[in-house]
Amino acid sequence: MNDTFAPATGIGSLPGHDAREAAKTATGTFEDFPFLPELPARGPGADMIGRTAGMLVELYARVEPSGWRLGDRPGRDTKRARAWLGEDLDALEEFTQGYQGPLKLQAVGPWTLAAALELRGGEAVLSDPGACRDLAASLAEGLRLHLAEIRRRVPGARPVLQLDEPSLTAVLRGQVRTASGYRTHRAVDRQTVEATLREVAGVHEGGPVVVHSCAPDVPFALLRRAGVAGVSFDFSLLTDRDDDAIGEAVEGGTRLFAGVVPGTDTALSDPAGSVMGVRTLWRRLGLRPELLAEAVTVTPACGLAGASPEYARRALAHCVRAARSLADNPE
Repeated sequence: MNDTFAPATGIGSLPGHDAREAAKTATGTFEDFPFLPELPARGPGADMIGRTAGMLVELYARVEPSGWRLGDRPGRDTKRARAWLGEDLDALEEFTQGYQGPLKLQAVGPWTLAAALELRGGEAVLSDPGACRDLAASLAEGLRLHLAEIRRRVPGARPVLQLDEPSLTAVLRGQVRTASGYRTHRAVDRQTVEATLREVAGVHEGGPVVVHSCAPDVPFALLRRAGVAGVSFDFSLLTDRDDDAIGEAVEGGTRLFAGVVPGTDTALSDPAGSVMGVRTLWRRLGLRPELLAEAVTVTPACGLAGASPEYARRALAHCVRAARSLADNPE
């Protein structure tokens, strides 16, 4: 099996406020592919955008009524984001003593960050190509430091960097709304999007980068060209239009992080039923069944921040059982 990844892992966010409890769940459930949990319920700075804004180098953001906005100096919001990340890293370090293997950490990718962060005037960073370049460079440097910190705290880990890009398709299609809400920002050129993703992914020198999006129409081909090792997506949103791109991705060695377990409270099917769609897709694409375990990591459809703590634990454990079913019965 490809030892860069493992059969199952989580997406990132979990419900609740307790960093130690979250780290215990993420490491205890996925003994061969734990992840650094995110707990957005703690408030601004623990949310997806604020957490990554706190990692930026020489760029600082604060909370305004409209969202996160870039400012001149680190204020209490930046400090809070960094403190919570430190708390999460302390908890992860405690529960990964002696661990050796892949360890996933998540940050918002450059395009979703550019669509969400505001410039000083209130418009999105996305509106200014120069600001987008500066933001990507700051993010890349912040991620380089974050990866170094993970390696220091968990020396046996092989970090896997996940870039969360739920707004990527909207950026490519010119569907991100302006501050007024009446217009949309111009679509960003695909080559620019690809080059920026390649630049940010490049900070993880030699290490695998996965791009996650639980939005429809994930641009598989563009992500492959950008050099990512894996694509994480909500399996229920796939359509027949995605078949060719997925087939090419698998044959090119791209790992599929198939989000097959619902992210909010619901009745769970048996593990084999959860991955039935993956097997069906495999047959439709004419791919060899024995490739399944080599090519697929089973995950929840998206983050679990909106789930109850009890369901979140069940959903993560269900991913492990579903992955085992896929490996044991690929056909």
